[in-house]
Amino acid sequence: MMDQKRYDHLLTTYRDGLLQDTVPFWVPRAIDKEFGGYTTLRLQNGDLLDTDKSIWFQGRFSWTLSTLYNQVEQNPEWLAAAKSGLDFLRKHGFDTDGRMFFHVEQDGTPIRKRRYFFSECFMTVALAAYAHATSDAAVGQEAEALLKKIIHLIETPGALEPKLFGNNRPSKALVVPMILLNVAQEVRKASGSSWVHELAEDCYKKIKNDFMNHEHKAVLESVAPDNGIIDHIDGRMLNPGHSIEAAWFIFDEAVHRDHDQDMIQTGCTIIDWMWEWGWDTTHGGILYYRDVMNKPPQEYWHDMKFWWNHNEVIIATLYAYYLTADKKYLDMHTQVHDWAYAHFPDKEHGEWFGYLLRDGTISNTAKGTIYKGPFHLPRMQIKCWKLLEMIKQKGLIV
Repeated sequence: MMDQKRYDHLLTTYRDGLLQDTVPFWVPRAIDKEFGGYTTLRLQNGDLLDTDKSIWFQGRFSWTLSTLYNQVEQNPEWLAAAKSGLDFLRKHGFDTDGRMFFHVEQDGTPIRKRRYFFSECFMTVALAAYAHATSDAAVGQEAEALLKKIIHLIETPGALEPKLFGNNRPSKALVVPMILLNVAQEVRKASGSSWVHELAEDCYKKIKNDFMNHEHKAVLESVAPDNGIIDHIDGRMLNPGHSIEAAWFIFDEAVHRDHDQDMIQTGCTIIDWMWEWGWDTTHGGILYYRDVMNKPPQEYWHDMKFWWNHNEVIIATLYAYYLTADKKYLDMHTQVHDWAYAHFPDKEHGEWFGYLLRDGTISNTAKGTIYKGPFHLPRMQIKCWKLLEMIKQKGLIV
């Protein structure tokens, strides 16, 4: 079991890191008082890197702020800031076809729009978290309506532009049931609708049945329509940190369903498999991409160490220990936590660096980009803080 000294260290690391380091880095400097929403593209010291805005992070940061309000403290500053992001998205986030943008100028002028539906997903979770915080049924209904729109985009032929020419080489992507599972879980907190509960179960089944390859003991990022391996570079790709993130989404679902044992076992199997694929036995940390046939990955950043997948593996391994009391997950958690905290945190300016080379050397000093901002790190800190409290209540401390 976890000893008391380690428990105290981890609790301080996550709780105090959240409240005394991560949140103060972003609040209030990233709250845009002029145009609303957030300016999250930031240099190492927190100064602006660019005034442009990531639509993803208008939703993600709003979710983070409402979740802080829901789970940490009912701080009116956090709730007001969460509303600012939602108001900006309502005003500037949507194109005339009802789809959302990806990248806009500070005042909301559109810059870029992508074929994906992730902007819609992150606005949905922001709406759900704010509805939960305020008990505002109308906002909860807004979240459900946007979730239905996302499902329509996914399930309606022609609603989204095909990723590949002529829809050649058809495939299914892990990210679809994975992100929908997490979005459904957030919406369910605000609405409790039975159809959302059923959607979460369906997403779990797709992850388990379609993307877990028992022959190779791997979770594939994409599969053929018959769930087989697409024997090309993109089809063989593994992203260990991403699939391990799915494991803790599954653990959340298991807990919601009275500690469903099938779900717990599935989540643990994902961690077991993908740890073997992902852990860098030479330098430590989680590798970004692997090839399921052990061939060279295509992407040049395949052996880099990114902040977000370490955040997700830290959550998943601690969660697995809580659910199983199995020491191997505690050992995994110790390995990934200690490596990440030895390399990612910026001791001078706060927050985490996002992009490291394989040996842990800093590759990019930016604290906020179109893809990095106040989401994965504070989510990890909140989740692990609360998991530690649950571990103590369960009596897993000596």
